[in-house]
Amino acid sequence: MFIVENGLGAVDQVEEDGSIQDDYRIDYLRSHLLEAREAIADGVDLIGYTSWGPIDLVSASTAEMKKRYGFIYVDRDNEGNGTLDRKKKKKSFDWYEQVIATNGEHLDA
Repeated sequence: MFIVENGLGAVDQVEEDGSIQDDYRIDYLRSHLLEAREAIADGVDLIGYTSWGPIDLVSASTAEMKKRYGFIYVDRDNEGNGTLDRKKKKKSFDWYEQVIATNGEHLDA
């Protein structure tokens, strides 16, 4: 089994300091990765996992940017305002980087 396109679309809020504290995305992904770990322990032949969308992209279901999926925020709104040059790492970026670096051993926030 190979899990693909697992992710959470949400309306992310850019804080006054420019950060994006997307703990809801971390919680969502963590819960799925913990279940994947449990499945492996139960004997499931899980050979891989990919999250959905490393960067924010246009939602296929709504054709909007309001609902965001990525670990990297893209400065663009539904009306096309903003620049694609300004990208920001979300809190989930650093968390997922550690998950990858530790092969899933580091799932804490």
